[in-house]
Amino acid sequence: MSSFTVETDDHTAVRDVTDRVRGALPDDADGTCTVFCEHTTAGLVVNEAERRLLADIESFVWGLAPDDGWDHDEIDDNAASHLRALVVGAHATVPVAGGEPDLGTWQSVLLVECDGPRTRTVRVIAE
Repeated sequence: MSSFTVETDDHTAVRDVTDRVRGALPDDADGTCTVFCEHTTAGLVVNEAERRLLADIESFVWGLAPDDGWDHDEIDDNAASHLRALVVGAHATVPVAGGEPDLGTWQSVLLVECDGPRTRTVRVIAE
């Protein structure tokens, strides 16, 4: 298992972490890997990393939950971020062949930030 960090600079942001996942895999890895986000207000998905689509994903995620009216906001005012990340999910499972993510032509591993800016830790577990 290895890990890496990702810096985000906006409240809602999508970052392509495919190369970071690739770098975290053992050279001889074959099978699958789990890419896991260690946070409750960010998540991971597999999708296309085209810049306009990334902006669309950010807009879509932002619209998943209204910003106010949640009980948890009494603690730290980020309940909507938790709810958005709940829909995104904390992990992605990716096939691996010869130490490389075996993704489709347009697929990338994307970190989805729902409560930034923050530093996020992502674990890569090859199985």
